[in-house]
Amino acid sequence: MLLILLVLANQVALKAFDTPNDDGSSITLNWQEDTLFNNYAIFRAIDADGEFEKICEVADRTTYVDTNVAGGQEYYYRIEGSGVDLTESSDVVGPVKAVPQVFNTGRINIAVCIIILFSAVIYYIRRARRGEQLYIRKIPGITAMEEAIGRATEMGKPVLYVPGIMDIDEPETIASMSILGRVAEKTAEYGTPLYVPTSKAMVMSMAQQVVKEAAIRVGRPDWFNIDNVRYLTDDQFGYVSAVDGIMVREKPATNFYLGKFYAESLILAETGFSTGAIQIAGTALPDQLPFFVAACDYTLIGEELYAASAYLSQEPVQLGSLKGQDIGKLIFVIVIILGVLERVIGFDTLYSLFSTVQQ
Repeated sequence: MLLILLVLANQVALKAFDTPNDDGSSITLNWQEDTLFNNYAIFRAIDADGEFEKICEVADRTTYVDTNVAGGQEYYYRIEGSGVDLTESSDVVGPVKAVPQVFNTGRINIAVCIIILFSAVIYYIRRARRGEQLYIRKIPGITAMEEAIGRATEMGKPVLYVPGIMDIDEPETIASMSILGRVAEKTAEYGTPLYVPTSKAMVMSMAQQVVKEAAIRVGRPDWFNIDNVRYLTDDQFGYVSAVDGIMVREKPATNFYLGKFYAESLILAETGFSTGAIQIAGTALPDQLPFFVAACDYTLIGEELYAASAYLSQEPVQLGSLKGQDIGKLIFVIVIILGVLERVIGFDTLYSLFSTVQQ
């Protein structure tokens, strides 16, 4: 009888510890599996001699994560295992408290990837600042810009530049302003009118400044007409209707749609197509790209919109950043291909190394 009691007393061996790699909001409990028990009741207290409160009951498990804890508060735990005509309780364990970890060791692979990417970016920025020529793939839509502006000049017609419908805090709008500076330089140099209708007041202010500075850079400050860079309306389709009206009345020979667009993209592109204009579009929204591809002569797809500003400006920081990101992407693509091939032949070294999902 004494031997049986000793065996039963050791059935439930509980361990409690701070959950690793978390923000200090949980405590993990582990206990040994035993076929005598199929149900476990977990109790918690803030004092070893105090009253224990039942916090949950689990079945056929040997682990539990207590997420209803206060950071820095010490807790004590015990667990009761129950089976057929049998109930046993573990010893009280503790104190244990939840503490946030500064660094998640399960994400070291992400840190390595970030270090590789940033190293590549810094390396190419330094090369660009030393005056080295960095090869950047030619983008047809960008190389066609000067030709399209020249066509408008020959026909004696204006150029229309639509910077999207979102505000200046959008990355696409910022990239569009950079491209606008280059377009404004060429139109000012050729003496071609440039219309920039905007749907946000802040975008209008920035566009006016960009166009004005471009005119000064090429020595044509008198070319700048502030009325040609105007605010229309914040309403999405009201703005589109107004821009369509400009296309129909002014008959611009070249239309640029560069920025963030939504449902209005096809309306703009179709109206511009009907007037016979050369159209160059670009956006980072995949849903709108098919409309631009179908109705425009050239389309900047996705990241090409951001690359265009570096391509046109030849500014060392932008060029180096673009080149470094491309090298980082190439490395990651190679790793993905190697990982797939490795899994095909039955190994999982790279899969485990770059796994970001906790099993």
